[in-house]
Amino acid sequence: MITFVPHTTTMKIIGFLFGLLSLLLSLIAFIPMLGWLNWLFVPFAIIGLIVSSITNSSGGKTMSTVAIIIGLLRLILGGGVL
Repeated sequence: MITFVPHTTTMKIIGFLFGLLSLLLSLIAFIPMLGWLNWLFVPFAIIGLIVSSITNSSGGKTMSTVAIIIGLLRLILGGGVL
């Protein structure tokens, strides 16, 4: 049986893209009436952080962490998280 094992380079790129997309979505979520978008990109950023942590991708970890902090602060200030 042949199994597919992704290469570390591919996983690093995936983690980096998750972090980058999360940061872009966090910028879009600052537009008024789009605060609900925080509920979508924070879990996405958490997945990116997990993937980046597995592969030791420092860029992906940093971007995902910043996106999570921005999203949670925005949710707390907006009353989305009590």
